[in-house]
This record gives sequence, structure tokens and C-alpha cells, in this order.
Amino acid sequence: MLGAAIAATVFSSAAFAVDFHGYLRSGIGATSGGGDQACFQAAGAPAKYRLGNECETYAEVGFGAELYNQDERSFYLDTMIAYKSNQANDWEAALGDNGDDGNPYDNSVASVRQFNVQAKNVIDALPGATLWAGKRYYKRHDVHINDYYYWDLSGPGAGIEDIDLGFGKLALAWTRNTDGTWVYDGAGTGTNVANDTVDVRLGDLEVNKDGMLELGFDYGSANLSEIQRDDPGFEDQKGYLFTVEHTQGNWFGGFNKLALQYATDGMVGTGHNNSAAGDGDMFRLVDQGVVKLGANTEMMYVAIYEDKDLDAGNGQTWTSFGVRPVYNWNEVMSTALELGYDLVEPQGDGDDADLVKLTLAQQWSAGRSFWARPQLRAFVTYARWDGDVYNAASESIDMGEDDGLTFGFQVEAWW
Repeated sequence: MLGAAIAATVFSSAAFAVDFHGYLRSGIGATSGGGDQACFQAAGAPAKYRLGNECETYAEVGFGAELYNQDERSFYLDTMIAYKSNQANDWEAALGDNGDDGNPYDNSVASVRQFNVQAKNVIDALPGATLWAGKRYYKRHDVHINDYYYWDLSGPGAGIEDIDLGFGKLALAWTRNTDGTWVYDGAGTGTNVANDTVDVRLGDLEVNKDGMLELGFDYGSANLSEIQRDDPGFEDQKGYLFTVEHTQGNWFGGFNKLALQYATDGMVGTGHNNSAAGDGDMFRLVDQGVVKLGANTEMMYVAIYEDKDLDAGNGQTWTSFGVRPVYNWNEVMSTALELGYDLVEPQGDGDDADLVKLTLAQQWSAGRSFWARPQLRAFVTYARWDGDVYNAASESIDMGEDDGLTFGFQVEAWW
């Protein structure tokens, strides 16, 4: 309903050229031995390797339009609604539609992911800069093959970007991520905690041939109300996140991206402050890229090391690496093999959890690039693990075995 209303509003004026953009993944799968498709993720790992290991229908539908353009000044409206369901049935109602009755088909959710306006060249002293406000995907940095967003300040906010300094471009933003009441209900207050983050980025720094540097500083703080400040159950958490990222173009026919991050206390995460985070610090290294291995072969790779050292002793180290080589048989058909490994080592008591996942997929794509989409896939996935493992399809832990086999078909597209 909401998506239809947005589309009707945007399309209602013939004066606007409408941009239609989005993303989807969906399909059907099963687990060897029977039952719905399982999706394997090491317990405590922030991500899982995706190919042949996604168990939901997920879609993002967006419409955008330039509402004004005069004298090189423009205002652009961007919108996006996201939908997710667990592929259980034809009709899957939103959570809570029929009450908390245990109905397995009440497992669909919808969310407003983006609704913002971007105004370019409206500040005469800053030509080329864009002023924005609203809810937005803000300069997200991720690893595609495991869908891991290691630097993500998305959400409601405001800012200004593309301030040309001559040697690089500056961006400033203020965003918010509000914790739910699960953080702490307080002494009868039962209120949420608003976490604010100020983001400063300096990018487009040319440091070597085909090499660009981006520097980031984020300060996050819990924005407690007066009642919350007087309640000892609420944490006035704050912290810092420093990021240095180098992107090397023309790297064996592709690119390499190396990110180093250091965070303290409430910013020990991927970007937003967390009022429930413990004191401590975090170091993270992410190295990823896509390279050509031959005329018909491309491969994406990633290596991640993350060390969270928390004063409460509940931190962990996470080591992950994965590769996805793709061989193109012709312009539309390819074969992909994805190998992913995750190891989670708790800081205190507790057993390590490690997981190896291997997927073979036959693919049909709209082109022969690694990034060509839409893409239809037939896949078979095998996983083996020690310690606890999540079935990401049902969010349950410890599948009671030490290996598993799944198979199925999937579509993935972006436009």
C-alpha cells in the first residue's frame, strides 16, 4: 500500500522524469533430508557468505524525481521502501497483523529505508556541494559477497557533502539510531534511547596512480532525556570511530579496497553509537577486491579481521575470508564457486565457533561482468562447522549437526 502511494504521488505530475530503482533477491530452496532451506552462519559472526545461502525474499523499491532545476540549482526527491518475507507461503502477512499467535506466515515486514531531499548548489559559497535532509542510505561501505556493512551511518539525518577543498571533498552529517526499549526499560520509564552520531569524511584524495584515500571520523553519543539521565539503568554511552580506506583502481583488471578502523566504547560497531555497548575498543581490517584471472574469469575476494576487547570480558575476535571466482561460458551463462570461512573466538569463557561454506552455482546473467544483474542461479551449498551455528532462516542457534547440504534456485537483481 505504501509503495503504491509513493508511486502514485511521484507519477502524478507529468513534468517530472521519474527514476525507478531497487533491489531484489528471492527463490526457493530445500535442505538435504527434508524441510525448508537452512542458511548457515557461525554464531557471533556479523555476516555470512551469501551465494546459495540466503533464505528470504528481500526487495527494495525506490522512486526518485528531480523536482526543481534552475540556474544549476536542483532539488531531488529520493524514496525507497523495503520488504522482507521468509518464503514460507504465497501470502505472508506483516508481523503482528494477526497477533502474536505463532502463525508461521506472519513473518513479512516492510520498512521506510529512504525518504529524503538533496539540494545541489543552493549555497553560493560552496559551488557543487549538496545539502540534504531526511532518511537515507548514507555513504555505505560494504563487502558484497557476505553483505557485511563495515561503515554504515544510514538512517534519519541531515548533512552537506561534496564540499570541494581543491585537494579533496568534505562531507558532514548528523544521523540518529534509536535503541528500542529492549536496551533497558528503566524504573518504569520504558522509553527508547536516541543515539546521535556526527560523521566527518574527507574523500577523493589522490595519493598514488589510480589510488584514492578516504578518511573518516565519527563521534557518537547517547542523547538521553532528563528522566533517563536520572535513571541509573540507562547508559550515557559515547565513543569514537576512525576510518582510513584506500581504493586502488586498475588492480589486476579490477580494484582493491583496504579499510582500517579503530573504535571506542559506544562506537564499537559499524557506525552508529549503541547506548548498550560496553566500555572497550575495537580494531578492524577489511581487504576486498575483484580481479581478472583470465579472459573469461573474474574473482571477488575478502579478508576480515576484527578484534573487540571489552572491559566486561564479552568481546570477541572474528576472522573471515572468502573467494567467489566466476567463469563466463558466453555472454549470459556462467559458473560460480564460493568458498567462505568464519572463525569467532570469544574473549572470555566459551567455545570457538568456525564455519566453512562451499557453494557451486550455475548462473544466467544480463551480461558477462561479475556485477551483471539480473541473475538467475541454480545452486548447491555444503557447510561444515565446529561449535554453534545459526540457521539464519529461522534465527535459531545450534542446528544439532556438524554439517549440512542445501540446494535450490535464486534470482538477484538491482537496477
